[in-house]
Amino acid sequence: MSRPSIKNEEQYEALKDQGYSKEKAARIANSESSGEKGGKAKPYEERTKEELYDQAKEIGIEGRSKMDKQELIEALRNH
Repeated sequence: MSRPSIKNEEQYEALKDQGYSKEKAARIANSESSGEKGGKAKPYEERTKEELYDQAKEIGIEGRSKMDKQELIEALRNH
């Protein structure tokens, strides 16, 4: 299944790397202000384990309940 066209592919990939879901990253990258600097999300290391777990749950990472904080960060970055 192909995904819809992304106006700002570089921003889309950067947002996914920061932990945004594919859907949210696409909405931001396709917005009118997609070329403007933003990035208000805290780095993973500054988030609580609970916040990381919730993010992992949102994007469907398997085995998240057994992961420690560092493992959650790695899973989110590699998803």
